[in-house]
Amino acid sequence: MDQFVILCFAVVNSIALLALISLGLAIIFGMMRVINFAHGEFIMLGGYATVIANHAGVNLWLSMLVVAPMVVGMIGAVVELLIIRRLYGHLVTTMLATWGLSLFLIGAVTAVFGNTTMGVSAPLGNIPVGAYSIGAYQLLLIAITALLVVCSLLVLHWTKYGLIARAAMQNSEMATTLGIDCDRVYATTFIIGAAISGLSGALLAPISGVLPHMGAAYVARAFVTVISGGGALITGFLSAATILGPVEALLSYFATPVVGQASLLLLAVIILRLFPTGVSSSWTRGR
Repeated sequence: MDQFVILCFAVVNSIALLALISLGLAIIFGMMRVINFAHGEFIMLGGYATVIANHAGVNLWLSMLVVAPMVVGMIGAVVELLIIRRLYGHLVTTMLATWGLSLFLIGAVTAVFGNTTMGVSAPLGNIPVGAYSIGAYQLLLIAITALLVVCSLLVLHWTKYGLIARAAMQNSEMATTLGIDCDRVYATTFIIGAAISGLSGALLAPISGVLPHMGAAYVARAFVTVISGGGALITGFLSAATILGPVEALLSYFATPVVGQASLLLLAVIILRLFPTGVSSSWTRGR
C-alpha cells in the first residue's frame, strides 16, 4: 500500500512537472507562434534569481514567487523589444535568433557564476508514508502548478485581456481595425510567458539546484509536451502532460530516469503519428 501511494505521488508529480515547465512555452508558442529556444534559459534565470536573492537575505518565498518572475519578466521585455518584435511572422529566423539568445545566456551566466551548481534548501521537510516519505515542498509544487494552470485558463477565457489577446493572435488585421494595439498585446503576452518560465525555474531551484546548462534538461520535454498537446492552448498541453507524465514516472521508477525520458519521447512520436496536429485536435477538429 505504501509503495502504491508513492507510485501515485510520482505519477502526479511527473504530470505537474511537465505542466509547470511547459506553461510559459505554451503561452508564447501557443498564442504567438514564436518558437522560443531560449525557454530553458528563462527557467535557468528564474532559478538563479531565486538563489541570488535568497543568498542576499531576501525571504525564500518572496525570492521564488515575486523576485524571480519579475526579473525574468523584465528580461523578457528587453528580449521582446530588441529581438522578437522585429521577427514576428518569420518562424525560422525567430528559431535561429532565440537559439543564439540561448547560447548567449548560457555563456554569460557561466562567465559570471561559473559552471558549478548553486542552490537553496527545500523548505517544509518530509511527510512519512509508511516506510517511505514524500517531500512536503513537492506536494506544494503540485498545488501551485494546478493553481497556475487554472488561473491561466480563467484569464484566457473569462477576462477582457484574454478575449483581446485571442482576437489579436487569431486575426491581427481585424483586431487592429477594431482599435486593438496588437504590438502591446504581443509584448504583454511574451512578458507573461517569460515571467511564468522564470517562476517555474524559481520553484524548481530548491529541488534541482541551478547551473548554467540546467535549461537543457527541461526544454526538450517542454517542447514535446506543448507540440503533442496541439492547438488548444491550456487544455492541449495539459492533456499531453497527463498522457506523457505517467509513462515517464512509472518507467523511471521501475527502470531508470533515462528509460523514462526516452519512453516519453517515443510516446510523443506515436501521439504525433496518430494526431499530427496534437491530441487536442480530437476535440478542436485540428484548429
